[in-house]
Amino acid sequence: MTPRDLTGRTAIVAGASRGIGLAAARALAGAGANVVLTSRSQQAAEEAASTIEGNALGVGAHSVDENQAKRCIALTLETFGSIDILVNNAGTNPAYGPMTQQNHGQFAKTMDVNLWAPLLWTGLVAKAYMGQHGGSVINTASMGGLVHEPLIGLYNVSKAALIYLTEQLAMELSPKIRVNAIAPGVVRTKLAEALWKENEAAVAAATPLGRIGEPDNVADAITFLASDTSSWVTGETLVIDGGQRFGDAQQYRTSL
Repeated sequence: MTPRDLTGRTAIVAGASRGIGLAAARALAGAGANVVLTSRSQQAAEEAASTIEGNALGVGAHSVDENQAKRCIALTLETFGSIDILVNNAGTNPAYGPMTQQNHGQFAKTMDVNLWAPLLWTGLVAKAYMGQHGGSVINTASMGGLVHEPLIGLYNVSKAALIYLTEQLAMELSPKIRVNAIAPGVVRTKLAEALWKENEAAVAAATPLGRIGEPDNVADAITFLASDTSSWVTGETLVIDGGQRFGDAQQYRTSL
């Protein structure tokens, strides 16, 4: 078995019907893992699972619904016998504009999905399996949790809190469970369309590596954190942004 061979292990990927979540499920399955893909819609979860080569199960489970989360975890254990990897990828951004213009509903939805759900699922998985057998948890944070940007401040605050939560859980759940996060930059996903769809060329030009990210770039990092290759890594946030957090690369480039 190679360090990234996940044969015999089982992963739950929350929020896996498209984008980074679906790419992560495909990558984990490609490494040999059994994969459970969740989505708010049972149909969407099943359709996503049908695209996976390998053992895959689609389960309708809203990330913030504790009963649905428990059902998904029980079904995973019944079907595959273990939960070795948890990818907390469900996310939302219903709030756009200055922080002080957001209402309580927008605040609550953002924090419930982006912060409470990862805590909920991690706690349930730890109690059901990982606390005794060990495992790896990967939270999908964002580069926005590490920088300051206009108009998406509430989303970024939720991701900054998720980065802190990742560190806290890494301490509380050690040594059995490793907890890490990824922090993608602008990636070609539906959630991030407002950041790239109308000006992809400009975003790419400002990125040191010359393009926006693809879901597969992030999925590769998730597979690394799920595997034994990262067996001595916990509490870390892996930034995958092509260098975007450093600012506009065009201001630095010179003719060589």
